[in-house]
Amino acid sequence: MVLVAVFGVALLVAVLLSGLAARTVLSTSFLFLVGGALVSDGFLGLVHITADSEIVSVTADLALFAVLFTDGQYVSFGKLRANWRNPARALGLGMPLAFVFMALVTHFLVGLDWTTSFLVGAVLAPTDPVFASAIVGRKEVPAKLRELLNVESGINDGLALPVVLVLIAAAGPAAGQTGEASIGTIALELGLGLTFGVLLPLIVNWLVRFRLLCAEPKLQPLLPLATGILLYGLCHLTHANPYLAAFSAGAVLAAVSPEAKHAFEPLGEALTELAKFAALLVFGALLTPRLFGDLSLGGYVAVVLAIVLIRPASLLISLIGTRFSRREKLTAAWFGPKGFASVVYGLLVLQSGIPQAEEAYTMIAVCIAFSIIAHSSTDVPIARMFDVEDLVGIPDDDEDRRPAGPVTVVPDAGQEKPSDGG
Repeated sequence: MVLVAVFGVALLVAVLLSGLAARTVLSTSFLFLVGGALVSDGFLGLVHITADSEIVSVTADLALFAVLFTDGQYVSFGKLRANWRNPARALGLGMPLAFVFMALVTHFLVGLDWTTSFLVGAVLAPTDPVFASAIVGRKEVPAKLRELLNVESGINDGLALPVVLVLIAAAGPAAGQTGEASIGTIALELGLGLTFGVLLPLIVNWLVRFRLLCAEPKLQPLLPLATGILLYGLCHLTHANPYLAAFSAGAVLAAVSPEAKHAFEPLGEALTELAKFAALLVFGALLTPRLFGDLSLGGYVAVVLAIVLIRPASLLISLIGTRFSRREKLTAAWFGPKGFASVVYGLLVLQSGIPQAEEAYTMIAVCIAFSIIAHSSTDVPIARMFDVEDLVGIPDDDEDRRPAGPVTVVPDAGQEKPSDGG
């Protein structure tokens, strides 16, 4: 109950400061992360949580599922069909480059063996824009940029999971149950996740069409919620991939039932925020001074490189030749935060029992903490930069120049023509 009380206090403080956080570099995510660290064994000692505690894996798993389910609802299949090349570049080239570069840095700077180094690279390759919500959610940010980051983050979690499982299996004989997973089993889990994520919203939408099955207006937001809960339970009962299922279900739900998506949107965003804050508080409790002390100097260098060089360079390479402006490319390259997917996969590594599991997890946890701080404190200023520059009419070097000649506008009948000075 101490943890519940701490969460209540942190939530109250976050709500009271949310207006200030929306205008400044202050981050509500950072508040929960720090709050969890303060009440942990490393500081006040009010709560006792370790990495193998069930509450850690459960909260991270629920938060990631909720985030992907709501993120999927912002995917437009029409726009995606027309603009699939940019997300495909990020996923097909940018993500593998980040994976390989991170493995090289981990091996040479931290000294982990090659298999474990590639495992660290796979865990830290997925991105999570929930910690850069001002970028994905703000209308002043170009739609194609928001769509790129949203689709990339929603799909790369599912793409990274089979690689993580295969590398855990290859890392050592002590990998336990996870190590026994074959490539065929992993493929089956991903296939089941995608199948459930597509079919369940279609079945629910089909049931709604029956006249006798009409939801009362005030209960309509609970229909997508019930779908998500059922999907989550179904995935865990059948060992289907819940993350791929969540994202695909959200996308299908928005496509076949826009009215359900709109009804669920306020409730979904609130529930997602609660799940995110709870997971951040629990994860923060793992960030003890001992954890940071266990990471070598080379590990800290690798963490900094992962955030400021590896992700930006990888995505910039993948976006060469696209129509993004220079400012948009730099923004997309910077916002590659490590989030709940990396937390969940890092816990899989720690609980696998492979020879260098603790060293790998320490580096992963520190990298996630640094990433949350860096990205969640820079999203608002950069998002507002787009609005300011659009207002004052500052063009990018990469954007097309329009002719500077006068433009004649013929007013509609009855409409007053503006003066030259207007």
